[in-house]
Amino acid sequence: MSFREKPSPGRLLLDDTVPLTAVIEASQNLQSHTVIRRYSDFDVLNSSLMVCGISLPLPPKKLIGNMDREFIAERQRGLQAFLDSITQHPLLSSSLMVKKFLDPNNYSANYTEIALQQVSMFFRSDLKWEVLEPLKDNGWRIRKKYFLIKNKEQPKERYLLSWVDLGPDKFLSDKDLQSAMKLLTSLSVRVTSESSALLIRPFSERGSLRDHICKVKPRESYLKKYCNPKKSQGLQLQDVKLYGRQILEGLKLLHDGGVFFGHLHASNVIVDDGVCRLADVENGVLGVPSALRPAFTQLRKINTTESIDVFCFGRLLYEMVYGRPPDAVPVDQYPDDPDAAVVSVLQSILSTEACKSGMPSVSQLIRTPLFGDVQLQHSEKLQIKVPSRLREALRTAKESLERRLQEEQRMIHQHRRLTRAQSHHGSEGERKKRKSLARKKSRQSAYENEEDVSVRNNNNSGGRHELLVCVVLNS
Repeated sequence: MSFREKPSPGRLLLDDTVPLTAVIEASQNLQSHTVIRRYSDFDVLNSSLMVCGISLPLPPKKLIGNMDREFIAERQRGLQAFLDSITQHPLLSSSLMVKKFLDPNNYSANYTEIALQQVSMFFRSDLKWEVLEPLKDNGWRIRKKYFLIKNKEQPKERYLLSWVDLGPDKFLSDKDLQSAMKLLTSLSVRVTSESSALLIRPFSERGSLRDHICKVKPRESYLKKYCNPKKSQGLQLQDVKLYGRQILEGLKLLHDGGVFFGHLHASNVIVDDGVCRLADVENGVLGVPSALRPAFTQLRKINTTESIDVFCFGRLLYEMVYGRPPDAVPVDQYPDDPDAAVVSVLQSILSTEACKSGMPSVSQLIRTPLFGDVQLQHSEKLQIKVPSRLREALRTAKESLERRLQEEQRMIHQHRRLTRAQSHHGSEGERKKRKSLARKKSRQSAYENEEDVSVRNNNNSGGRHELLVCVVLNS
């Protein structure tokens, strides 16, 4: 495919994984970061999010007395609670509906229309492909759209075409990016342009590992499938061991070839007849930020591409065991402790100690009792042969990705320290200490002044006594 849609100079590639927060202000402020919303806008947003199956705390409408001061204050608190419940939910906060509601300046584009234009241009250049149907809301990424397609030469086979924007972690040159994509064609067919990529891979009717865990239909909206699954269930221990070992071998294959991943989660694992395949392995070289970036940016020991993959594997292992991902990391308590070998691996990755001291490597995880005795059906050694020039380019790009992560972690750490210091300084105990210290200094100063006066008086001739009068002015 020829290069097209060249990005304009200085174009900013947004990181859609950055969480948005919102604070409702009573006054109308038209500054650049202020968005004006009516209650009806909140009502429309709430209606569009009902598919998630979660009851959101939107305050009810009121037709009479809705200009009372008390009502306005109560309504503001209710709408703030509504926004907080959305922005604190990982899937809801990352949805296009919420992003557009909170940040319309950066999320006003029609991404579906853009994707359709790119797909149409591709099909005009390669007539063997035909679109069967768009898969709406199939994934959480705002800048990634999916289409079910077929090859006219193989009409019974179904393929998944995805269109995705390049991301802020794209550090490979256009030439090296093309070479890296060709390197991965053994896993899927890929065609790229200068600011987006079209990818074609076989379509799995069985869906992802997360679909299997949540017991949902693969083609349904991701909000409906994953926000509040009713039937999710962990896997049997033998499947946890088998799938975990296969996933680790896939990560090792990528790492040995110098390819960075960073996008391991249950939706990016496809299981067919007991064999796991990693999906979206190209996301790293395309610069697309990880779905779990908001989680590992909080942990400064997760600062390399391998530690990111190990962290993601720990969360995935937890989900395979318990049927849902952990609410937060670190995790030090495990419900209904499973096999001791499972707990040992989870603790080595997700515990407070692990997050402070560092993670094991992929090779070390493969050798643990949980995975070390797993017999793989396909035992032949796979290898990604990377030309030396491309390997060096991948290494440089990986270092740039890690530097961006470490700089963000440093800023978060500094912000935390400042916030703690401000909170400590403003605490009731600190205020009392400062008042007590001020009183002591005042008494000490007064005592020293009295001593000075006494000395001066004693040195005066005639023993004259001087009366000092303190006048207090009430203001």
